Amino acid sequence: MAYMNVAEIETAIEALAGTYPTACQHLELPYLSHEGRRISALRIGRPASRPAALLLGGLHAREWVPPDLLIALSADLLEAQARHTGLRYGSRYFPAGDIDTLFDTVVLYIVPCANPDGRHFTQTSDPMWRKNRNPAHGNGSSSCCGVDINRNFPFLWDYRAKFAQDADVRTSDNPCDRQVYRGDGPASEPETRNVIHLLDSHPEIHWMVDVHSYVPAVYHVWGSDEPQTTNAAMTFKNPAFDTVRGRKGDTAYKEFIPASDLASVQAVAMAVAQAVHDVRGETYAVSPSFELYPTSGTSDDYAYSRHMLDGSKSKVLGFTVECGRHTFQPTWAEAENIIRDMSAGLVAFLLTAPDATSRSFPMG
Repeated sequence: MAYMNVAEIETAIEALAGTYPTACQHLELPYLSHEGRRISALRIGRPASRPAALLLGGLHAREWVPPDLLIALSADLLEAQARHTGLRYGSRYFPAGDIDTLFDTVVLYIVPCANPDGRHFTQTSDPMWRKNRNPAHGNGSSSCCGVDINRNFPFLWDYRAKFAQDADVRTSDNPCDRQVYRGDGPASEPETRNVIHLLDSHPEIHWMVDVHSYVPAVYHVWGSDEPQTTNAAMTFKNPAFDTVRGRKGDTAYKEFIPASDLASVQAVAMAVAQAVHDVRGETYAVSPSFELYPTSGTSDDYAYSRHMLDGSKSKVLGFTVECGRHTFQPTWAEAENIIRDMSAGLVAFLLTAPDATSRSFPMG
């Protein structure tokens, strides 16, 4: 086998929805990519007032494993539920009762490939391309094309105003930055708006995992600064801290999160790391996203910040998983190992999250 291309991913989504029509639905998201491609999601499970999780893959084009992983995980869950069997990934086994519990407890929204233009470009032209293919600044071919989707979300997007000048924030307002150009404005990109649409349209979503690759780690909020639980005024909403945010190792600013939420995200992240380790002994670090480097405009911080800005929004606990070990495109044989590792991690996530987060919000 080999990595799927964007057409094969769409075919796989349609095939799963057709094979398991009572448990799975194909959702077409409203915003086409810049090159006119539709972007699809799967809904697995029956809503019935149950809380939901959103799993994202492929925001960064060169990270080839996550879309294949999310298709494989969807197929595994649907087949196991239909046949009333368990799932085994290496040395980690989830009995049939766990799969029944998962389907009885959580609904899944899965976007396997959020950036199909970028994936197509990496598989046909430039394997190390990271961004989407917004042509606005690039005349169709230069590195000045494209926006980093995972710097385009409306959370502290205006990093020059919101962070300390000497904070090493990994984003850029230079359209020719090959890696982390943030776009012309927050949520300027159709790929970003599709994620926002899902969160807006489905208030039952309480958890989001954005799956990436390269560093073996499970990250939780925040990415803007270290989390703290004691000073509620020290928050991204407070402009008084705009000149000090984002410095590593200082005490002038740390991002507020309620203690119950921090305990919840830590517990869930640890469960993911443990399940990954159980498969074949891989060790994934667990930490706030900020430990990697300061960020703005990322999906996980945006998802969690929404309810703090607007009380009508649901609280969504945000996570980023980096799967694999220091490669964007491992051999297919190793990709299959990573898919098994992270499938176990995500099943554990879905089983753990409802109990671990029951203190953070009432469960439906």
